Amino acid sequence: MRIAVVSTPFLSTPPRDYGGTELVVSELVEGLVARGHAVKLFATGDSHTTAELRALYARPQWPPDPLTDVNHVSWALHQAAESRVDLVHVNSAAALAVGGLCPKVPLVYTLHHPHDPGLSAFYGQFPGVHYVAISDDQRSRETGLARCRVIHHGVDPSRYELSEHPADYVCFVGRLAPEKGPHTAIDAAACAGVPIRVAGQVHSQDRAFAERELTGRVNAAHVRYLGPIGMAQKVSLLRDARALLAPITWDEPFGLILIEAMLCGCPVVAFPRGSVPELVEQGTTGIIVESLEGMASAIAPGGAVDRISRRRCRAHARQRFSRARLVADHERLYADVLASRDLSVRSPIAAA
Repeated sequence: MRIAVVSTPFLSTPPRDYGGTELVVSELVEGLVARGHAVKLFATGDSHTTAELRALYARPQWPPDPLTDVNHVSWALHQAAESRVDLVHVNSAAALAVGGLCPKVPLVYTLHHPHDPGLSAFYGQFPGVHYVAISDDQRSRETGLARCRVIHHGVDPSRYELSEHPADYVCFVGRLAPEKGPHTAIDAAACAGVPIRVAGQVHSQDRAFAERELTGRVNAAHVRYLGPIGMAQKVSLLRDARALLAPITWDEPFGLILIEAMLCGCPVVAFPRGSVPELVEQGTTGIIVESLEGMASAIAPGGAVDRISRRRCRAHARQRFSRARLVADHERLYADVLASRDLSVRSPIAAA
């Protein structure tokens, strides 16, 4: 197949540090190329890919700006249409409106965000688009989408390392935002009497929260703050951690760091919000708890996380969340999209 994939203009693909969407886009693109598809990746000029790279912006345009996004996706869709690709896979809502300028090219769109009524109403204006939800929980909230398939994220397992003999610390990796719960993770580690390493950065909208809830906590004796980290640091951190803590207080649509931890054999201890119940296999890849106290109990020395087989954890994650599975699911979707397009062309109703 000839496939155009439009990443974001905000970070390189894959990202150097933070960037879940761009990481998943990279995994999909590299897997598609390896499977023999002709892929054009529209991303920033400093991106790294085996696909044909096309860029309007030489470097990441951070922080995100809607006008930059519209400029990027409109240019990318025009280029894709001129290239006569079979379909275009986009990752920005702005591309849906711009896609109307290229009506002959089938459009696939992945939802990377939590439920938003305004966006859901917007999606209803584009019934011809083929939507991808990244979890069953996310899909259940998008009741107005007739064409929507669930495809869980997947990554290349070979980039993640297993250790069956972890160090003594637990960890938190992610945005330092209230809904992610870094302050709760730090408190749970304190209650359990174990050290915690915290990796991530504060975005502008979360500065007040960070000043109020994190400034004092990250200076506690049991905390080691690492700041934003890249892939190599992330892998070593997860490989040697006793557990990854995810005390989220929002309906997170996926949570990429959860499967990255599992692929290192690192159990996930998380609150049961959003996609967590469908990603974490209780007692196999992690422990789902209801409270800070439950989290502290699970990570205390000799607690539930220490009874999880790290090798089995990684094996289950490889089976469910590999790049190969991600690519195979998308290949089936793309084939169905192209088949339905061909049928509509031949349909007497469409011709009338």
